[in-house]
Amino acid sequence: MSRTIVITGASDGIGAAAARKLHQDGHEVVVVGRSPQKTQGVAREIGARHFIADFACLDDVRRLASDLDQACPRIDVLANNAGGIFGDRAKTVDGFEKTFQVNHLAPFLLTRLLLEKLIASRAAIVQTASSAAWLGKLDLADLDLDTKFGSMRAYCASKLENVLFTRELHRRYHGQGISTAAFHPGVIASNFANDTDSFIRIITQWGRVFLKSPEQGADQLVWLSESAPGKDWISGSFYAKRKIFLRRHSQAHDDDLACKLWDRSEELLGRGSAASRGALRPV
Repeated sequence: MSRTIVITGASDGIGAAAARKLHQDGHEVVVVGRSPQKTQGVAREIGARHFIADFACLDDVRRLASDLDQACPRIDVLANNAGGIFGDRAKTVDGFEKTFQVNHLAPFLLTRLLLEKLIASRAAIVQTASSAAWLGKLDLADLDLDTKFGSMRAYCASKLENVLFTRELHRRYHGQGISTAAFHPGVIASNFANDTDSFIRIITQWGRVFLKSPEQGADQLVWLSESAPGKDWISGSFYAKRKIFLRRHSQAHDDDLACKLWDRSEELLGRGSAASRGALRPV
């Protein structure tokens, strides 16, 4: 059965690879990316619609949600795949630490703004996370990491936020037809860490022969998008190699923390800069 599948971060890497495979399998893919040239290139290649949005600007996210709402009668899968690891600490135009906003707050906002359509479509929401989440530590009072910032610390915390968002989205909306999953794609040979001097960049640039290709990394995104939640995978779970990731992490499995992160994210969006105020509507 053909599905409408929206993929953010689809201009390169596993997002582009997933877009190509899902299009090949007969689905209607909507390509979302930050780079106009790259995004248009992928969309042109597969004959897909595309939208440009920079997740470091919440105005872009709000505009994207409105455009998708108008362009897509239904959305069967929302793949929150956009993200990155960045170098020196930087604040966005909205006043948030860049890693936190791009990797968590922006996809949180996009999902919230599209929830009515996603519920009506009984959609699956798939989050590209990482096993790095299990190295993350969350402090709800310092989500911007104003103290003890490090690019890897920020990245690991944001991937933990992806996992918690997946759990809480399931808890709040699975009864209304929403299914959710997060997954670890593996360590991919890509341009993912180009904006940082972290060891991840060294690995992805110099260890390519030993790493997964973007096509291999996209496998789980494709699988979760095409298969049936409740039958092939369990909603609210975190996957690696198409299996539930069983390693325990006190915060990753903390439902109370997941709920508080959701509430704190809404609070931050509600009292952030003018670009983010009024961005949420009740569902």
